[in-house]
Amino acid sequence: MEHDLSPATLAELRRPRPYPAVSLLTPTHRRAPDNSQDPVRLRNVVAEAKRRLEEDPAVTRERRAEVSRELDRALAEVDLAHAEDGLAIFAAPGEHQVWTLTRSVPERVVLSDTFLTRNLVAAHAAGRPFWVLSVAADRVTLWSGGPERVVEEHAGGFPMDRPEPNFDPERVERIGDTPSAFRDEDTRAFLREADTAMGRVLRADPRPVYVTGPQPALSLLEETGTVLRDAVSVPHGGLAHGTPDSVWQVVRPVLDAEARGAADAVARELEAARGRKDFAAGVDELWRSVREGRVRLLAVEENYRVTVRDDGAHLVPAADGDPDAREDIVDEIVEQCLETGAEVRFVPDGALGAADGIAGVLRY
Repeated sequence: MEHDLSPATLAELRRPRPYPAVSLLTPTHRRAPDNSQDPVRLRNVVAEAKRRLEEDPAVTRERRAEVSRELDRALAEVDLAHAEDGLAIFAAPGEHQVWTLTRSVPERVVLSDTFLTRNLVAAHAAGRPFWVLSVAADRVTLWSGGPERVVEEHAGGFPMDRPEPNFDPERVERIGDTPSAFRDEDTRAFLREADTAMGRVLRADPRPVYVTGPQPALSLLEETGTVLRDAVSVPHGGLAHGTPDSVWQVVRPVLDAEARGAADAVARELEAARGRKDFAAGVDELWRSVREGRVRLLAVEENYRVTVRDDGAHLVPAADGDPDAREDIVDEIVEQCLETGAEVRFVPDGALGAADGIAGVLRY
């Protein structure tokens, strides 16, 4: 199952497909007892997708059979034992993908000539993805980070091991000679190569970067490369050979402190916007503003969801069972803001007070 939504991956997902391109969304659960319903719910939504294919006169018998096979293959790949908060399955002639999401999604089936990506985009933004680069004299490891976890990343040539058969990191540590290892010209060249590789990763998938390592390694990387210019240094050795959990335990306090600071900064900016009369709040006002490209900063409480319908002039609350209800209007607003270059910040529940879960600063 897929987790990381790079710009290149998103562009590939958004390209037109032969009809029908099926997008299937369903909420999932991380823990018992809620997760006991997930297998049945997933099978039912796949069955609904197949029913829609069967009843669509625009879908030929051959195309229907081909897409149904892709749905079955996708279903076989789903690992609900490692479910998060939502699941997206995309299936089209000759292809399928399964995405696990860290943000709940409404249950729905859509047949179109493109995949439905707004929920992926919103979950990706809410997850605040980041990179961790762990540096040692003999190894550099890259980790992909998101909510509550990091996983080792194998793109971009990582992990990188120092091509020096006589290098003995255990001996270096045993004799207490760590600083001298980072004065070695081969180490300098090795870290310069790692810096260049990280630059390529960032061009393909820009994210905040946290660099861990002993202080001599961080100093040398700063001297020889460019990554640390915009990265956060976390002086802590041993993580280039560490486990995902050990890396997470080191970077988590840094992330938590940054999140608190960011939430305070958003609150100040929203308050200033009120005074300047360039403040907006609520899905109706923000939906109109974002379609005009007027939103500069969007703040959304992490678990804020609302179901609305369009009455022709405004978005209004939708009744249960309303066939015109839009359950993922918040995700639509988030995606549209990102498309127009706005900054999107997710803040703790209740942080926006009377703003009703969603607020923004306007460009004009």
